[in-house]
Amino acid sequence: MNSNRKKLLYVAEAMGGGVFTFLVGLCNELVDYYDIYVAYGIRTQTPDDFRKYFDDRVHLIRVRNFERSIDPRHDLGAFRELRKIADKVKPDLIHLHSSKAGVLGRWAFNGRKIPLFYTPHGYSFLMSNYNVPKRFSYKMVEKLSAFRKCTTISCSEGEHQETLKLTENAMFVNNGINVDEIQRMIDTIGPCESGEFNVFTLGRICFQKNPSLFNEIAMQLPDVRFVWIGDGELRGELTAPNIEVTGWMSREEALRRSMASDVFVLTSLWEGLPMSLLESMYMGKMCLVNDVIGNRDVIRSGINGYVCKDANEFVAAIRGVLDDPAKTREITAQARKDILEKYNTRVMAERYRKIYEDAFAEMEKSARKKKKA
Repeated sequence: MNSNRKKLLYVAEAMGGGVFTFLVGLCNELVDYYDIYVAYGIRTQTPDDFRKYFDDRVHLIRVRNFERSIDPRHDLGAFRELRKIADKVKPDLIHLHSSKAGVLGRWAFNGRKIPLFYTPHGYSFLMSNYNVPKRFSYKMVEKLSAFRKCTTISCSEGEHQETLKLTENAMFVNNGINVDEIQRMIDTIGPCESGEFNVFTLGRICFQKNPSLFNEIAMQLPDVRFVWIGDGELRGELTAPNIEVTGWMSREEALRRSMASDVFVLTSLWEGLPMSLLESMYMGKMCLVNDVIGNRDVIRSGINGYVCKDANEFVAAIRGVLDDPAKTREITAQARKDILEKYNTRVMAERYRKIYEDAFAEMEKSARKKKKA
């Protein structure tokens, strides 16, 4: 560890799914420039072998009191753990990821002393599985926390617009995927063919991912094979006989099944900026997404995929893939081009590094002014 390098402390309760993929990509890109520490929580979707995905130079510190749901006892414990971790690490900058870490971290740390950033990865108050009073309470917590000295960096333009309703201290950086890593895995796996036309999705089978809509689409296309890569509490809603649920798989095996499929469908009710979508675009899959924030920030309907408003539009788009292969090749080529030019970890990391360096410079400028005074 170089003692002259700045220390970054990332805090992530939601160490799974897209947040996990995001952190791996960002940490591994920036570890050449900074000493990086990640204070994390464990979720059911956290890979058992998650450590192997991070560069060996990244320091991982578990926060044992992190819980997804609101629990005053554990939340207070996590608050104290985070303070102790910061006291030990002595970071030059702290970046909070996901709503729980964002709330606890903004009150645990003082952004006036060191730069403090927060990325929601999808606001809790936008989650339509919660009732109106609960969503209102989440929004009030976000509004109150937004008064703290902290800059919110959203991961998509749509999320940024929601942030601006809470605070002017905001900016956005598009999520990105590590195309070099994915390509290495693709090269290692080799050609994958299922022998039949497959429509797939990937992730936890939960309310957010809207399995009932996925099931409705499959029911209207009984001759097409559908695959849900993952598992979850709403598995029982996938009743169509042409749907296969794989259960949780290793990243390599999930990638193998994705590569062997033809169309990626994302029926989510809300998103930040989904990594599974970006990866599918890079792999050259036709991507069909529900019309929500995050999805429509990336997909330009008819250009690099299709934004669909209901099951009928999803069905029509899938039939279009079968009927017009030339148009499909044109759209998937544009989608891959967008990933290489905009939505990759190299571009993302360069933007974050610029933000961090500007924050360090501003902090040093402020310190010089105080010294002169």
